[in-house]
Amino acid sequence: MKKVLASMTLTLGLLAAALPAYAADQPIKIDGVAIKSDVKAEFKNNRTMVPLRIISENLGAKVNWANSVVTIAKGKLTLTLQPGSATAVKNGVKLPLDVKPYIKNNRVMVPLRFIAETFGSTVNYSDSTVTIDNAPLLIGGVKVAALQNEFHMTMGGMITQYYGNANIEAVFDAFEANIGKKVDAPSSYSWQVNLDVPGSYYKNGQFEFLDEQGKSLTRYDIYTLLHSVPEEQLAGYEEILLYNATEDQWYTFSRSAYETISQLMNTAALNGFSKVISNTIV
Repeated sequence: MKKVLASMTLTLGLLAAALPAYAADQPIKIDGVAIKSDVKAEFKNNRTMVPLRIISENLGAKVNWANSVVTIAKGKLTLTLQPGSATAVKNGVKLPLDVKPYIKNNRVMVPLRFIAETFGSTVNYSDSTVTIDNAPLLIGGVKVAALQNEFHMTMGGMITQYYGNANIEAVFDAFEANIGKKVDAPSSYSWQVNLDVPGSYYKNGQFEFLDEQGKSLTRYDIYTLLHSVPEEQLAGYEEILLYNATEDQWYTFSRSAYETISQLMNTAALNGFSKVISNTIV
């Protein structure tokens, strides 16, 4: 009997030792795309722990680290965490954590399910894969399947489509939340750089939200002011303008909003959520 118990204990011990390695090798997919990380997921107290920035940024959230406190923000939701603390704060309300966040290889490790579900995602475990799914963005009651970005240069241009429900929604919200006041159309605006007319605007990019058939639901164009003349001649001109092609209406826009959109799309591309449709740049 002692030998049987010892054998069972050894077996259970080996099984327990194997669990973290199994969990660490579990692929993580967000909206169908496998996410890569330089720090593997770990299994702690029956919870999958993942690098915070990898999971949060792929859910369209911003991460800020200051004074040993991590702040994750998306839309009107703000979540703060602190390594070593079993308490999180969501929009001012304290929430208990089953596992305390900790630092490994200069990465803050957090419970995957807690972070994902806090930001409205659904988490499932199937076929040794962790899947995180987000509800699709709806425009006029129609599902958005892709965000298509187009830009042109002197010689050629590029069209890229971006995927992932969380990414698409985050970019759309960045547009909607930062639309400024209505303005008249500038006298000169184009894909081409016009250095002869003071107050000319250059079209930096076209952002089109497409349905499952590839039909445009909404399109925004971002334009920046060309500084080709003395600054005194540009007094009163907005630095950045936004054109809503669907409404045929111009608005003021901020550089910080433009940078936020660029960052969201760069992160999406780095994590496999994009596909180049056309590239004629030479």
